[in-house]
Amino acid sequence: MKVKYLKLDKAEGPLIVMNEVEGAVYDEIVEIQMPSERRMGKVVQIDRDKVIIQVFQGTSGISLNDVSVSFTGKPMEIPLSPEILGRVFSGIAVPIDGAGEIYSSKYYNINGRPMNPVARLYPRNYIQTGISSIDGLITLIRGQKLPIFSGDGLPHNQVAAQIVRQARISDEEAGKFAVVFAAMGIKHDEADYFRKVFEEAGVMDRVVMFMNLADDPVVERIITPRCALTAAEYLAFECDMHVLVIMTDITSYCEALREISSAREEVPSRKGYPGYLYSDLASLYERAGMLKDSKGSITQIPILTMPNDDITHPVPDLTGYITEGQIVLNRSLYQMGIYPPINVLPSLSRLMKDGIGKEYTREDHPDVANQVFSAYSRVQEIRALAQVIGEDELSETDKKYMEFGRQFEERFAKQDFEEDRDIFKTLDLMWELLAILPEQELTRIDPSLVKKYLRK
Repeated sequence: MKVKYLKLDKAEGPLIVMNEVEGAVYDEIVEIQMPSERRMGKVVQIDRDKVIIQVFQGTSGISLNDVSVSFTGKPMEIPLSPEILGRVFSGIAVPIDGAGEIYSSKYYNINGRPMNPVARLYPRNYIQTGISSIDGLITLIRGQKLPIFSGDGLPHNQVAAQIVRQARISDEEAGKFAVVFAAMGIKHDEADYFRKVFEEAGVMDRVVMFMNLADDPVVERIITPRCALTAAEYLAFECDMHVLVIMTDITSYCEALREISSAREEVPSRKGYPGYLYSDLASLYERAGMLKDSKGSITQIPILTMPNDDITHPVPDLTGYITEGQIVLNRSLYQMGIYPPINVLPSLSRLMKDGIGKEYTREDHPDVANQVFSAYSRVQEIRALAQVIGEDELSETDKKYMEFGRQFEERFAKQDFEEDRDIFKTLDLMWELLAILPEQELTRIDPSLVKKYLRK
């Protein structure tokens, strides 16, 4: 028999406190019935018969007496079916697009199931984003988690929208590709922007959106990425689809975690974030990957804004430990009018080497990427030297590198929002840039490839 409790002891922020509760279980869902509405929450702390409950919709308007609370005995579950494609949901998986409920005989725990490391497949093959800086030098591999480190005012939303619009896999599997988009703490105009871009590009039928807006309860922000990843796991491992999950903004998620941790009076760690921030982020990021007994895959691109562009801030710092690389957006490139302002030097894709080359992209890709990266790195040294002695005093080779740097930023890194470059166009452009340099400088490329692809 389900027991209903008719009195609360305390309501504060997103939390309610109850005493003399029997049989409560950590993480179970609670139904809170008020005279005019019903809310949901989950158990976040148990101390003997004292229970603290996190209310998804917040505690405003909740009376301590005129309320009934019942414990469901199970964690939060959401219904899923193939019909979720093309739909828009709130942060707690309630449909908000006016197309009705999702009806399914199966409900899925939003906390997911941990992937057995033995059952994991090593990520192979790539996802083409149509953005040269990513495809050519920081290639996104299926099953990888590759975050975008951005800053306030930088165009990470446009980059995310462009990736969703242009992302594709090999033609024979193209029909099995889907995107799950999770937005946390974004403004209404940003939410409208994403929906408008996806609808105008005609890709909405393969996108599932979970939207938590800035004026939604902060607790909802904790649930949003878990609902999105549960949907991704369903599509990948039960529908055999290749799923790209884009989550923005992880910093908003972490600030919600900090706020709730503070309300629970937990001991803070660095910059006030809870000490379990690392393991909490890992519980999200580690839900990417591929399994041996499934044809599908989950690839993640979490987007986070670095406060004051500080890459040592706890959120990017801990994210970097868990993920396989990062894409770094640069403010000075953006101020120069370069879009997308991706700084390739601190950017990295640790799995890139295993998903490019002859079987996947083209035989020259690994060598030409190494050479372009090396050359652009040398450009930074020569620019620093030119500021001291003047560009006219540079050697002829150094002047060629300066020209390479200008062309790299203007022709390769700079790309129109509507411009979708395939991998072969990107590689050919890299060879055109290398043709600026003397051939003896191409020390990282096999001579046979230089002979085959270099056009002077």
